[in-house]
Amino acid sequence: MSPFQAISTCFKNYVNFSGRARRSEYWWFCLLNFILGMIPVVNIIWALIVFLPTIAVGIRRLHDTGRSGWWLLLALVPIANIVLIVFFLCDSQPGANQYGENPKGM
Repeated sequence: MSPFQAISTCFKNYVNFSGRARRSEYWWFCLLNFILGMIPVVNIIWALIVFLPTIAVGIRRLHDTGRSGWWLLLALVPIANIVLIVFFLCDSQPGANQYGENPKGM
């Protein structure tokens, strides 16, 4: 998935908490958030714009690895973020799982 496809998919599904998101979709969106978050004037406005899309893509990414979206609550525990990052780095579950078809096969 190209960077522009990934970012547009995140914004198209900004309140879609079901389904699955590929690694590339998640990490391109994170890179965009990081870059725009570094600009002081844009930082607060951008954070408000991407609040829901960031949660939604995180939940869909966890679904892609076969985990519940409730695992995203680990982001509230500082040391537990390491576990969450490992989950985000994991490859997709092959084939369909309880959250839908594998996006790589689409």
